[in-house]
Amino acid sequence: MLSDLIIALVLLTNFTLVSASRINKAIQVAVLQGVLLGLLPLTMGLWRHAHIVLMAASAIAVKGWLIPALFRRAMRKVPITREVSPYIGYSTSLMLCALGTGLSLVMAHNLPLKPGTATAIFLPASLATLFTGFLLLVSRRKAITQVVGYLVLENGIYLFGLMLIEEMPLLVEAGILLDLFVGIFVMGIVINHIRVAFDSLDTGHLSELRD
Repeated sequence: MLSDLIIALVLLTNFTLVSASRINKAIQVAVLQGVLLGLLPLTMGLWRHAHIVLMAASAIAVKGWLIPALFRRAMRKVPITREVSPYIGYSTSLMLCALGTGLSLVMAHNLPLKPGTATAIFLPASLATLFTGFLLLVSRRKAITQVVGYLVLENGIYLFGLMLIEEMPLLVEAGILLDLFVGIFVMGIVINHIRVAFDSLDTGHLSELRD
């Protein structure tokens, strides 16, 4: 099935993200992951439902156009291109991502799911994507890269929501998109304040703050 291929590509992007040192590459891969997830409902045979098609189009527009535009604007203002010294090295991050993916498969296998559900593979993929986003958040120094981690975390939540799309389509997806909008704008404000205060996006400088 095409949806299985997309899930496999999403898992592949997780490994690419944790091993990417160039910030532009990490942004591009996160955007690709978001667009793939936006297309996923259409590959599940749900294109007959107009509201789901609208939701998928909105997700693709947000993840494939709005977010890259915000990132391009931030990158133009801040002259950084690489995550030079992450808290956790790239090789270790890659191994942790593999471990998290394996644990996600084990956990999903032990969770109760409706027998024969077509979205059973979504659960381990969503857990693995959530873990990857969290790993990026805690292991990277640059605020922009941490925003990428937040987006990957949101992608995992979005993927988990797709398991309920037929039962609660608009409620689940509207909430996820709203959360995504709020997160992007809040993190944009944080990035701007860090840049103005420290002339850098290295969150290690936050230790210089004093009362």
